[in-house]
Amino acid sequence: MTVTTETPTPCEEMIDQRLRSELAAESVDIEDQSHLHVGHAGARSGGGHYAVTVVSSRFRGLDLLARHRLVYQALGQAMHSDIHALSISAYAPEEL
Repeated sequence: MTVTTETPTPCEEMIDQRLRSELAAESVDIEDQSHLHVGHAGARSGGGHYAVTVVSSRFRGLDLLARHRLVYQALGQAMHSDIHALSISAYAPEEL
């Protein structure tokens, strides 16, 4: 896992674990962008703002929307509690 903080937060660890286990992700990079949204109405309601880059062979042959759906499905209930906003970059291994 690659994160932008020195020590991954429990939420970052959960995101990494779910994406790796549910999507057999080869690579997961997570950037906590919550600091960019301080004062934003959604930031006060809880949940972080994250950007993820995921590489998985499960994305082969899928369009952007289908890839994003797989990521949302892998994260499940966390999308309604721990994660307020998520920016997704999803690639098949040969696309890098």
